Amino acid sequence: MPVTFRKSFRILPGVRINLNRRSWSITLGGGSGPRWTRSSTGRDTYSADLPGPFGFRTTRRRRGDR
Repeated sequence: MPVTFRKSFRILPGVRINLNRRSWSITLGGGSGPRWTRSSTGRDTYSADLPGPFGFRTTRRRRGDR
């Protein structure tokens, strides 16, 4: 069974630093509104909760990153 690690720190209202075994990321927004996450591995993720059990998420890699 693999061992995983994930930790999230709230540094300001609406701003979080997320750490895991391979990378770190910063998230702006949250709650029931839209969120934007930028990862140290080169991914940008935009997500939002929609009414009911629905949500929206799109992820893309930044140019020049692996």
